[in-house]
Amino acid sequence: MDFSDIVGNAARAALGPEAAILALLAIGLNLHFGYTGLYNFGQVGFMLLGAFGIGVAVDTWGLSMWAGIPLSIALAVVFAFLLGLPTLRLRADYFAIVTIAAAEILRFVARSGSATDLTGGPFGLQDVGQDFRDLNPFSSGFDFGNFRYSAAQLFSLVVGWLLVGLCTFLVYRLIRSPWGRVIRSIREDEDVARSLGKNVFGYKMQSLVIGGVIGAFGGIMWALTTSGVNANSFQPQQTFFAYTILIIGGAATPLGPIVGAVIFQFIFAGSQSVLAQLDDNGWLPGFLEGNQARGALSLALVGLILALMLAFRPQGIFGNKEEIALGR
Repeated sequence: MDFSDIVGNAARAALGPEAAILALLAIGLNLHFGYTGLYNFGQVGFMLLGAFGIGVAVDTWGLSMWAGIPLSIALAVVFAFLLGLPTLRLRADYFAIVTIAAAEILRFVARSGSATDLTGGPFGLQDVGQDFRDLNPFSSGFDFGNFRYSAAQLFSLVVGWLLVGLCTFLVYRLIRSPWGRVIRSIREDEDVARSLGKNVFGYKMQSLVIGGVIGAFGGIMWALTTSGVNANSFQPQQTFFAYTILIIGGAATPLGPIVGAVIFQFIFAGSQSVLAQLDDNGWLPGFLEGNQARGALSLALVGLILALMLAFRPQGIFGNKEEIALGR
C-alpha cells in the first residue's frame, strides 16, 4: 500500500472545507452541550435551515447571496424559539428526543414533493454558490506535496476556517463574560442559579439561539461550497459527528471543536483511503467491496475510536472530567 498517499489524503481532508463545516457545527453544539448542558440532538436542523435559507433565496427567489445569509440566520433564530419555547423546561432526555425529532421533521418537509416549488423537494436546489465563486480572489489552486486544492476549494477552505476562528473567539469571549458564568452555573445546577434570581429559561434560550446560528453558518458554508442543497445531506448522523468531534477534542473547551474536527476528518478520510487501496488490490472480502461498504466500515472505525476515548479519556484531548459531568 502507498502510505504516503493515504496520509496525504487524510491530511488534505483534515484541513479541507468539510472539516471547517463540521467544526462550525461542533462549536455551536459545544455552546449548547458543553457549556449550557443542553442535550441538543438536532443541531443538524440548524445546519439544514442555514443551507436552505441561502439556497431558496438564490435559486428559488433569484436573490443574491447577501440576501440569503440574513434569511438563513433569521430561520435559525425562529427555529430556536419555536424549538425552545415548549421544550427548554423539559428534562434533559426528553429535550434530546424532541430536538432530534424536530430536525427530522424539517428534513422530511424540505424533501417532500409538496415543497418542490420552494426547496426542490427530493431533487434539492442547484447552482447556489455563483455569487460566492465570483468573490474568489484565487486564480489558481494550491499544490504542495499531497496538499492539493482547486481554486474553489482553497477559497472555501480559507473562508470556512476564518469563520471557525471568528466563532471560536466569539464563544470564548461570551463564556469568559458574566453571561458565560451564568450559563455554566446553569449547567452545574440550574436550581441554584434560579434561587439566585437568574432567569434560567431566558439564558437557555439565548444559548440555543447563538449556538443554532453558528450551526446555521455551517449550513451556509455547505451550500456555498457544494453549490447545491439537498435535504438528504442533513441526516441525524451529522449531529452525532459533531458530538464525536466534541468527545475527541474535549467539550466545554475553546479548541476542542477545532482539533476534534481535524482529527475526525483525518481518521475518516484516512480509513476510507486504506480501504480503497485494499479493495483495489483485491484484499477485501466481497461483502466489504464498494463505496457504501467502505463508508460503513469507516464509520465503524470512528465508533471504535470513540468507544476507546470514552473508556480511557472521556474528557477528550483538551477537556477535564469536571466539565463533562453534566447534570451534577
